[in-house]
Amino acid sequence: MSVTYDGMKFGSAAPAREADTRRSHIRPGFKRLARIYLWIVVASGCVVYVEPAPYDALLLGAVFVLPVAGLVTLSRTLAVYLILLCGIAAGGYVAATQAGIFDVPAKHVTITLYLALTSVVLAGFVANNPVPHARLIMSAYVAAALVASIAALIGYFNIVPSLHDILTEFGRARGTFKDPNVLGAFLVPAVLYVLNDVLTARPARALFWSPLLAVLVLATLLSFSRGAWINLLVGLIVYGFFAFSLSRSNRQRIKLLFCAVLAGVVAVGALAAVQTIPQVSERLSERASFEQSYDVGPEGRFGGQKKAAGLVAEHPLGIGALEFSRLYHPEDVHQVYLNMYLNTGWFGGTLYLLLVAATTVLGLKFAIRDRDGRGYGAILMAAFLGMAVEGMVVDTDHWRHFYLIVAVIWGMAAARRPDPEAHAKRKPRTGGTGAF
Repeated sequence: MSVTYDGMKFGSAAPAREADTRRSHIRPGFKRLARIYLWIVVASGCVVYVEPAPYDALLLGAVFVLPVAGLVTLSRTLAVYLILLCGIAAGGYVAATQAGIFDVPAKHVTITLYLALTSVVLAGFVANNPVPHARLIMSAYVAAALVASIAALIGYFNIVPSLHDILTEFGRARGTFKDPNVLGAFLVPAVLYVLNDVLTARPARALFWSPLLAVLVLATLLSFSRGAWINLLVGLIVYGFFAFSLSRSNRQRIKLLFCAVLAGVVAVGALAAVQTIPQVSERLSERASFEQSYDVGPEGRFGGQKKAAGLVAEHPLGIGALEFSRLYHPEDVHQVYLNMYLNTGWFGGTLYLLLVAATTVLGLKFAIRDRDGRGYGAILMAAFLGMAVEGMVVDTDHWRHFYLIVAVIWGMAAARRPDPEAHAKRKPRTGGTGAF
């Protein structure tokens, strides 16, 4: 298996040279096919009707194909990432022994471990060739988001009546997802990526991407997911902050301010337009409040979170995954941080907090030093912080795109820094991010 371990010394440079030699014998065509396969894997993430989803099965193949193709690079940084994820899973298995039934929480933790281990491989893939591989993953992600968004709009506006019930749920767009809340959250990183392309690309390319950005935003709105709306708002604020503060010239800052004002005017106009549609207006008014019948009271969302906090204090080893909704409350915790303490105990819950904190620090470092005009640092940091904040009101521990975005951030952080002289000789970019 051709996997290199950058940044780790074994007393001699021979192992690294031998790994490079083995990798040089891998045919470029096979590597190209492996990259194409991974693009298809990520793009398949738009279809999540059943568990396991097609993405889960295809990703298992990528876990074997990418290292064999010599496209995975591991390092000390990714070793820390792996230890954190395995520690969280270990806490989950211990917590499962405290549950009334073992098989259900154990299965839940095993899924968590699967997502975690595949995430490490994806991080190694990004670390192997950071910018091209991150672009490949995010381009496939945008393709998946567009498919899901178009399906959501077809269903919501009843363009194909026979698909209406499949593509909507309780008057909310869900597209090719089984849950509108997950659809909305899934679209946010794609919105940020396409927005970055619109802002940094040449006018012709920006004009091409603008309608697609509108489709993504509209589908996010019509998912009527309050968590996704919060996620998007946080993401836009964080992205705007980094894009403005790290701009290389005042001209770019003026352009950003102009685009922000223009986008605000368009957003207000679009919101006023959709408000004229009775079904949209009624649903928006309903979902804009956090005082729904299922939010308040001892059996509501916030009452459940209060119960969960008490259980966390009483059970250092946790109670086991899914036990909260089975024994203590009508529904899940809907707060990932409390949920992880219940599912994995104090040990696993604390490691999860460390994972979030470490990812934030690595993302900030990458965003600050990402001054080549691509904006990947701002995109990834905004997408991650949006999910981290949404985790205050939603359980995000099994979101596939959470592990994907985190993997890209850790992969970028683990990548070998470019040669300063080569970086200085490189011509400055004048175009956009090159999503495709």
